[in-house]
Amino acid sequence: MDPEAVRTFVAVADEGQIQLAAAGLGITQQAASKRIAALERQLGVRLLLRTPRGARLTLDGTAFLPHARAVLAAVAEAEAAVRPGARPLRVDVLGTRVSTAGLLQDFHRAHPDAALDVTVVRTAGRAALEAVRDGGVDASFWAHSLPAERLPAPVRTARVLDEPAVLAVGPAHPLAGRETVSPADLAGLRIVMPGLDPTSEWGVYYAEFAAAFGFRLDASGPAFGMEHMARTITASDDLGTFIGTRTPLTRPTGLGLHFVALARPTPVYPHWLLWRDDNPHPALRLLRAHLADRYEREPVPDDELWVPDWPANRA
Repeated sequence: MDPEAVRTFVAVADEGQIQLAAAGLGITQQAASKRIAALERQLGVRLLLRTPRGARLTLDGTAFLPHARAVLAAVAEAEAAVRPGARPLRVDVLGTRVSTAGLLQDFHRAHPDAALDVTVVRTAGRAALEAVRDGGVDASFWAHSLPAERLPAPVRTARVLDEPAVLAVGPAHPLAGRETVSPADLAGLRIVMPGLDPTSEWGVYYAEFAAAFGFRLDASGPAFGMEHMARTITASDDLGTFIGTRTPLTRPTGLGLHFVALARPTPVYPHWLLWRDDNPHPALRLLRAHLADRYEREPVPDDELWVPDWPANRA
């Protein structure tokens, strides 16, 4: 059933004349008559009787009128539900206890009136890409970015955060007294990251990092959370792990850990924002502008940064 035909019928019923109803709808009298005729053919009944004084409802028209008004109300509600900005902006943050969640918290503080629906799709980058492409979320973060020419239209991406990693070790670890070490100093050391999915972006990142600098990456064992791992490392003289400097949600304090900066090169985990260029949600424009205004590359030369050898991360 054509909502515009129903709208025209209701307008004629209210005005009592097709000409007045057509003028109110901004269409010609002929167009209004055609809409009414098409609606009557679809329903198989006469809804209006044309008279010298205008148009009046038939018995069927009188029975149909309250339902027609209900149809228009439902259409209005449906349109309002998807009107840009009417629903919360749905953003995949990859994890609720990682730096991307912190980015959304900062955005919320800066724009408290922008409604957000924060979700976690999965840690794999392809899942985030597919969720944005298919409309499951308005935006997502990922790291294993493709070159712009290989992104499915109309998906776009922009680098929004470089998160340096620091080494966390216990007080008895041989590197515990150092303020800064090079990743090359990690060769042969055992770095534990229990529960790390080797197929996830995080897994691929740290596997390449380990291969580049020769440390042993150990993802075995159950993942009992950051506090449990921190206690295990604190009690060990040979274990270490990595923690992002911009991930305050997971950085433990008061557990005896020693944090050692990594430099020359500084390993950074690059986060990119994904969105559809044809998404009209006003909060999406605010989010993109907010992240673009606050993005800062690490204040060291490019040859002193280490990022994975992924095409877009070298851009």
